[in-house]
Amino acid sequence: MVNILVVRHAESVWNLDGRWQGHADPPLSVAGAAQARAAAANLDGVECIVSSDLDRARETAEIIAESLGTGPVTCDPGWRERNVGLWQGLTSEQIERDFPGDLAAGNYPPGWESDESLIERVFDAAHRSAARASSGDVLVVSHAGVIYTLERYFGCAFRRIGNLGGLRILVQSGDVRLQGRIALTGDGACLRPAATTERR
Repeated sequence: MVNILVVRHAESVWNLDGRWQGHADPPLSVAGAAQARAAAANLDGVECIVSSDLDRARETAEIIAESLGTGPVTCDPGWRERNVGLWQGLTSEQIERDFPGDLAAGNYPPGWESDESLIERVFDAAHRSAARASSGDVLVVSHAGVIYTLERYFGCAFRRIGNLGGLRILVQSGDVRLQGRIALTGDGACLRPAATTERR
């Protein structure tokens, strides 16, 4: 049985601009680097750190690993953000301008990665990440789209998640279970899941 803490990367420069990032590789902002250092102070019992292979996640993970003295960081493309196709690099306002009504209607553009594809690769990555631990938690630095899709898969209602917020999932005997949200920064920083029931 392995606990995996799946968190969204720290603030990137495209987060500041409100741009859809997808598989693009913008770096962390100055504030994002500071967020990652602060998050490390709220972590305890992390045995290893795994990251998406995208720079904003990898940089977050490396800052946390350096602060904790845990490393090296393992990059796994299974944890990367959803491919958002033609919307990559656009703001929501630009999407509405160029694809009127499509965002609200859930009409996604060519190149958009389906929930089914994302869940399959993320579950595979979860098993690989769990196999890296013999005791303690595994910290995974991933992306908001991954977290939202996991929650939707487990039947959770949509709620916005901030940078370095995330989920605790349990991997046991080939099964992946959602235990609830966690936060590594802010006044509500908490590694224990919020008051949600365990979901399979």
